[in-house]
This record gives sequence, structure tokens and C-alpha cells, in this order.
Amino acid sequence: MYVIIVGAGNVGYYLAKTLMNAGHEVLLIERDKRRCALLQDELGEMVMRGRGDEIHTMREAGADRADIVVACTGDDEDNLIISQIAKWYFNVPRTVARINDPRNESIFQQLGIDATVSSTNIIYHLIEQEIETGEIIPLAALKRGNIEIVDVELSNRSPVVGRRIQDLPLPPDALIVCIIREENAVLPHADTELKPGDSVIALVSAQNEPQLRKVFAEEQEA
Repeated sequence: MYVIIVGAGNVGYYLAKTLMNAGHEVLLIERDKRRCALLQDELGEMVMRGRGDEIHTMREAGADRADIVVACTGDDEDNLIISQIAKWYFNVPRTVARINDPRNESIFQQLGIDATVSSTNIIYHLIEQEIETGEIIPLAALKRGNIEIVDVELSNRSPVVGRRIQDLPLPPDALIVCIIREENAVLPHADTELKPGDSVIALVSAQNEPQLRKVFAEEQEA
């Protein structure tokens, strides 16, 4: 089975290694130059630099013979475009897309993406765990309180990489509740330093969600 994975963050990287170890042919596409070079040193020709939301990149990657295309970048819009290119332009039998904002799931389904994967379930389990008082934080209470769950995967270009949580310009009513790092959940502290590939999970009031996402937004390459 030939699998193309677009996005070489933690999710894409570990998925590619798992599939490769299972004997499948895998190509990992990453647009970030430094991240790509680092992974090429480890994985060789299995890694290709390019943008999976561009037809010529997918053609070069051999999408016309791919059995599955997995779009797992940190941007839902990119993942949707990647999946649509794979499905409707190259007739890939199966497309799988990562969804960072669970509100977008219905859009992906309406547009014919075969399968979607959201880290929301992981987040929900973390939130519902027992806290020190012995109480459980019900998910319905988050909705009633107009609280949003934000999940952002950090690239090398994110301005927060290398900074401690206590030094971040977080908006009011924002709380970082967990960091997924190398397939492990890390409970953050004020002096926790953020690293490339981290998936940062935060709670924030709905009105401040756009401001929070700007804090983590990656810097664009020239």
C-alpha cells in the first residue's frame, strides 16, 4: 500500500514511521525547509519538501498511484484542499484529514472527505479527568460558558517556539491545559518551554479565540 502523508509534525512523523515499520510504502511531504532537512537526515528519500495543497507537488509525489492520502497539517483549510486535490484530481481511493477545529468536521464530511480525525476526543478525556476536588468538569459546562477548545501544532516558524508559557502574550481568559509531545501528554507549568512539533491544547473564551490563535501563528517564509 502506498500512503502519502502531508504535514510532518508529530502526527505525520509518527504515523509515517509506524506505517513504514509495518512494511508500507510511505512518502512524507513537508513544506518547512528546516523541518524537511532534519527529517531527510533521518528518513532519507521517504521525505519530500513541498506543499501538498498544490497539484504539481502531488503529481511529483505520485498521487495518481496512491492508495491513501493523509492530510495532517496544522491548518484545516490546507487539509481540506489537500484532500480534495487527492480525491477529485488524482482519484485517490481514500482520503483522511486531520481536523484541528471540531466545528469544521461537518464541512469535511459534506465535501466528501472519506475520514476525519480530531484530537478533540483526547482533549475531552483530559478535561473530564478527576481534578483535586474530586469533581468532574462536564463538557456541557464548557458550551454553556461559551468556552472554546483550541488545538494548535507548532512548527519551527511559530513565534512561541523556545519560549516559556509564562512569557507568552496570552489573551484574557486563556489557559493552556495540556501539551502533546512525542505521543505523550505533558501537563504544562509556567516554566515549560515550547518546542517544534508540540500540540498545544488550550481553553479560551469564544471572543478571544482568534487572538489566541494569532499568538501561535507561524511566521511565513519569504
